[in-house]
Amino acid sequence: MTITAATAGTRQYVGTFPADPAQVRQARAALAALLHDCPLASNTILVASELVTNSVRHSASRDGGKFTLRAEVRAGFVRIEVEDAGGPWGGGPGDDGRPHGFDVVDAIAGPLNWGVDGDTGGRTAWARLGG
Repeated sequence: MTITAATAGTRQYVGTFPADPAQVRQARAALAALLHDCPLASNTILVASELVTNSVRHSASRDGGKFTLRAEVRAGFVRIEVEDAGGPWGGGPGDDGRPHGFDVVDAIAGPLNWGVDGDTGGRTAWARLGG
């Protein structure tokens, strides 16, 4: 795990994982180490977990590929990104009646604080939490 200090008061993390459901837990653990003293830690880890799960379950990365998790912590906010192989959407919403994925991200980050860039050649889902 590599956590770097980009500037005074800023910490960053970048990690690449196999696109396997078991790696969602590893990605959460990496963020927990980065966010150990951050008041936004719980919500950030939940949002990242949803973005990583979407990547592992619904992107072209799910077929033996990888995803990359990036996080940046600054005074008052956290930005996270999950980059994958993109591709056509490989599944729909959960059928258990509960919110999943982007619904959870939207509820926590807010409608103007998250998005998805790219498509078939690669995709990055991102969210910003806090100030």
